[in-house]
Amino acid sequence: MLTSFLALTILDSGIWLSLLCALAGLAFAYYLILSVIKASPGNARMQEIAGAIQEGAKAYLNRQVATISAIAVVIFILLFIFKDHATSVGFVIGAACSLAAGFIGMRVAVLANTRTTQAATRSRTAAMRVAFNGGAVTGLLVVGLALLSVGLFYTIADHMIGHGPAVRSLIGLALGASLISVFARLGGGIYTKAADVGADLVGKIENTLDEDDPRNPATIADNVGDNVGDCAGMAADVFETYAVSLIGAILVGALTLANSPAAIVYPFVLGGISVLGAIVGILFVNTSNAKPGNVLMGGVMASALVSAILFWPATHLLFPDGIIIANALRTANDLYCASLVGLLMTGIVVVITNYYTSMSYAPVRKIAKASETGHATNIIAGLAIGQHATALPVGFIGLAILFSFHFAGLYGIAIAVMSMLSMAGIIISLDAFGPITDNAGGIAVMSDLPKEVRAVTDDLDAVGNTMKAVTKGYAIASAGLAALVLFGSYVEELRAHVTAAGRPFVFQFSLTEPKVIIGLFIGGLLPFIFTAFSMDAVGKAAGAVVREVRRQFAAKPGILRGEDKPDYGVCVDIVTKAALREMIIPALLPVAVVVAVAMIKPLGPVVLGGLLVGTIVTGLFVAIAMTSSGGAWDNAKKYIEEGNLGGKGSFAHAASVTGDTVGDPYKDTAGPAINPMIKVANIVAILIIPIFF
Repeated sequence: MLTSFLALTILDSGIWLSLLCALAGLAFAYYLILSVIKASPGNARMQEIAGAIQEGAKAYLNRQVATISAIAVVIFILLFIFKDHATSVGFVIGAACSLAAGFIGMRVAVLANTRTTQAATRSRTAAMRVAFNGGAVTGLLVVGLALLSVGLFYTIADHMIGHGPAVRSLIGLALGASLISVFARLGGGIYTKAADVGADLVGKIENTLDEDDPRNPATIADNVGDNVGDCAGMAADVFETYAVSLIGAILVGALTLANSPAAIVYPFVLGGISVLGAIVGILFVNTSNAKPGNVLMGGVMASALVSAILFWPATHLLFPDGIIIANALRTANDLYCASLVGLLMTGIVVVITNYYTSMSYAPVRKIAKASETGHATNIIAGLAIGQHATALPVGFIGLAILFSFHFAGLYGIAIAVMSMLSMAGIIISLDAFGPITDNAGGIAVMSDLPKEVRAVTDDLDAVGNTMKAVTKGYAIASAGLAALVLFGSYVEELRAHVTAAGRPFVFQFSLTEPKVIIGLFIGGLLPFIFTAFSMDAVGKAAGAVVREVRRQFAAKPGILRGEDKPDYGVCVDIVTKAALREMIIPALLPVAVVVAVAMIKPLGPVVLGGLLVGTIVTGLFVAIAMTSSGGAWDNAKKYIEEGNLGGKGSFAHAASVTGDTVGDPYKDTAGPAINPMIKVANIVAILIIPIFF
């Protein structure tokens, strides 16, 4: 009797229960914000530097919001005219929540940086906790806002316009989140890497200045970039991936399992449970005294364990009699196994990415060793490592698809993706930890704090660097799986549209069909053109920074002697304008290409389907290779800076700096931005089915 009551309660109130979990996550994020604010911000000099970083980040994001809003208004009007009111409203909600997750997370990160520096004067553990709690705010905001926005919008739309239209209108929310994510990822990535590359080329290579040396005019822009790229950009990226994965699972459940309300409720329940798991993981980090890297990984394991345990009763209560999928009965055990595939994939991707990007393992040390023979051999080694790094993740992604499909068909893949993304709360906490510790180190140097403090922040920064690489690998792998679910949704939505119009559904997606090959070629090309625009943007902006820094050194030789103060604001202005200008074309590229293919009548839905698959396949490989190379190059430089292979100032160090500057736009601009680009293409394809087909 009790079991039946619980099953009915979860089925009837599952979405509301997940919303309560989302609110609990947001409430805990607020508690963490208060704990960060209460920590000491340090002396007046530290607060002055932190204030400059904060003002630069705030100014950039305000201008970015204004630029994106103008574009969003145009898209909203088009959706309002050519689609329906609910879809256009969903677009605004998705865009607003994506921006909010990034903006609030970034604001907390810039409050946490100087407090981490001050905590480093006491102990490494104290500094790690302040930095992690600042990052955990972003993690909880991402999952809390995503779950809350999708759940509330779906519930309200379901009551107002009915179940079917409500499900389809969710695509508008997904588009809003995805498009904003592309802009945020690209804009933030161009900003941070243009400043970083410019600062390194003139500061380290030409003038042998240390990282974050206050004499470098690009130092403040570099520190600002860490926040607008790695905090705001990453938050918007994973918010989008989480929301799109949840919406994808709902779409698949609604389109293929129309008679099972539990199929729509289940993804919400998984997301709600994992918010609680993330809170447990955050508490674990705050109570452990082990090494930072071990503590952070322990937090991930604790979060995954809570989710795995609670998924079991939730699945069995929702599906006591199983569910019919593809004319076969799938038991609750089958669905639970599909959810475990997603949790296991999270752990596997973390381990693989950590191996290829951590200073503790052979790939990074191989690049460092190659630096002894020159700049070119460092670049060659880094490119090779990135390409090697694609094999294991793609292999395991293939296995995940195979097993989850075996357990529950396309719906099983959707559940595996949702399970994997449900871990975003703790995973993004690790990512935002990185820029906070990076800024903390810069503040320590610019405030002339003792070397012992910088040693603590450097240690945490190295851990944070690996964490950033790990989370990018996680985001890319989950994006690949999520895009596959969206492609399945495209086919099912196309089927529903064609049959509703009374036409026979003929969708011959075979490699013997020339139209499929044409689509694969176009889609396969898209990530390469997209990354080319992104890399060009960083190169042009970095060149402008280099010229400005050289100009200031020539105009005021006293800067290098510490007698004159650099003009930090000019570099900040250069990268701000460049980022906002250069992000527009690549961000709109997937939308333009998808619409163009759909508009050309001889091509049709089959070519568009091929385009979506081609984009997923090449995008996955390019993104993994770029982010892995970039992370490995960065840590190879840090490995040498620790005193290995000649240490700072050596020939190997100069070569490693070159590799790091090449890897910067790889790992923080072009590579990560492929994630939302893939999903934008798939979402736009679903949206335009009623318009062109």
